[in-house]
Amino acid sequence: MPRPYSMDLRKRVIETIAEGASRRETAEQFGLSASVVIIWAQRYDATGNIAPKPSGGSVSPLEEHEDFILGLIKEQPDMTLDEIVAAMKKAKITTSRTAVWRFFDRRDITFKKKLCTRKSKGGPSAPARADVGSESSACLTPQNWCLSTVCYRDEPKGEKK
Repeated sequence: MPRPYSMDLRKRVIETIAEGASRRETAEQFGLSASVVIIWAQRYDATGNIAPKPSGGSVSPLEEHEDFILGLIKEQPDMTLDEIVAAMKKAKITTSRTAVWRFFDRRDITFKKKLCTRKSKGGPSAPARADVGSESSACLTPQNWCLSTVCYRDEPKGEKK
């Protein structure tokens, strides 16, 4: 996010306008856009203040429900984001999956799946690879596949690729 213009520049712009220069002339003199100078002058006329408005620092509406959300994962640590959102909707808390993810990200709370290994006949065991057709979401080894290059369960016995 860009930083606000310095207070020194803002003061010089307002002083130049106070000395009688037009806002557009002042903008051209200082290399600023006319709209910025007009906004500064209007704010100074209305409030007497030329300081930049505060930026950032927004607070998530989920912060009000911190105890509830953290209680959910304390009771059932393996909940998915969608399950957490569903539980929150049941409790009449409006939210989205992304908002819940950001809530946990701000607290460095992560949900890691355990690596699943399957041993093949004669082949070494290794972490499972994700692929379409896996039998379960916990173990991502595709159906009819094993780690040995000879083990293809769809083939009739005796045939090898």
